Amino acid sequence: MQYRVSRAVAGPFLRLLGRPELTGGEHIPATGGAILASNHLSIVDSIFLPFMVDRPVTFAAKSEYFTGTRLSVDRAQARAGQDMLEAALGLLRGGALFGIYPEGTRSPDGRLYRGRTGIGWLALNSGLPVIPVAMSGTDRVLPPGHRVPRMGKIRITVGEPLTFESYRDLPSAARQRRAITDEVMRCIQALSGQEYVPVYASVRKEELAAARNGARTGPVSRPGER
Repeated sequence: MQYRVSRAVAGPFLRLLGRPELTGGEHIPATGGAILASNHLSIVDSIFLPFMVDRPVTFAAKSEYFTGTRLSVDRAQARAGQDMLEAALGLLRGGALFGIYPEGTRSPDGRLYRGRTGIGWLALNSGLPVIPVAMSGTDRVLPPGHRVPRMGKIRITVGEPLTFESYRDLPSAARQRRAITDEVMRCIQALSGQEYVPVYASVRKEELAAARNGARTGPVSRPGER
């Protein structure tokens, strides 16, 4: 569940490959637990962000677990997601810096998609600050579907920490989680400048896959048609 980047071993290569630049690093606390909430453009996000942060950063092995899915929808998947959230909560309470992608999966087209409410659950249950992060350029260094990286310019912008005590006054836990998640996404969007899409990235990926499959199979002829 944890990604660690050895600066001594990988540092020269990563700096040559992505020429990474970090802005706003002073917003990340030197000690104590905190949540880094980032947009997600490429699998190398989980390499360059920890590389540029002075403290170790723990990421989930699969960001798709952080969906906030209700048990009534898919009990097996939701149980796995809740287990992962509780493991993350334990790390945060132990003083770790934890990274999460609220979109739940990589953006299929570079836009910013609706956040999943696992980030809201973590913020409420940990009581720790959420630090918004905007990655840019990682999708050009390693675009989705590609295996060989190419040289580019990566920028990481870290925003001011967010706290959410006032959200506890909302009438239900579900509304609290959604309001927190939406606020985090607004802050990420302000940092990244991405176009925001008010649907889940996973839904958009399914639509794109269905369109590709339809294009491959072509129109279906009805009886009597030529």
